[in-house]
Amino acid sequence: MEKIVPEILTREAFAPFGDVIEVDDNRQHFTINDGFTERYHDLAKVDVEKNNGRTLINIFRSTPLAQPIAIKMMERHPLSSQAFIPLGNEPYLVVVAPKGELDLAAIEVFIAQSNQGVNYHAGTWHHYCLALHQRSDFLVVDRGGEGDNCDVVELDGNKMIAAQ
Repeated sequence: MEKIVPEILTREAFAPFGDVIEVDDNRQHFTINDGFTERYHDLAKVDVEKNNGRTLINIFRSTPLAQPIAIKMMERHPLSSQAFIPLGNEPYLVVVAPKGELDLAAIEVFIAQSNQGVNYHAGTWHHYCLALHQRSDFLVVDRGGEGDNCDVVELDGNKMIAAQ
């Protein structure tokens, strides 16, 4: 059994897998709405157009799993990106692996704060959203349209995420 300790989610560490969506003064931002709103601009590359795809806006409600968490599956969306933006105040876990054939040795785990969303690039392997301490809602931006856009691989659970 292998235990994986989550690392802190940063834009640099997550770059091979996708985008971190968060307010960051180092990113492009500017004032709008007569000076009452600060717009943090173009935070993720939404990619849904293959095979006449269209953008879907969803809310996923995630129930925490018992800890430590066994990684029993990974999925990828070959035709599009998929973004998760937390709607509450709870941290959550992000489990990813690089594009291509699933390499179990390359699985990484990040702990994301409630002010951070993630956008998985097309083809990036990931676990479904993992709420930590209580049921949590996420705004999800992904693809609807023609074609099979979800590959799932079942795993034996030998990789565990250390309790948080």
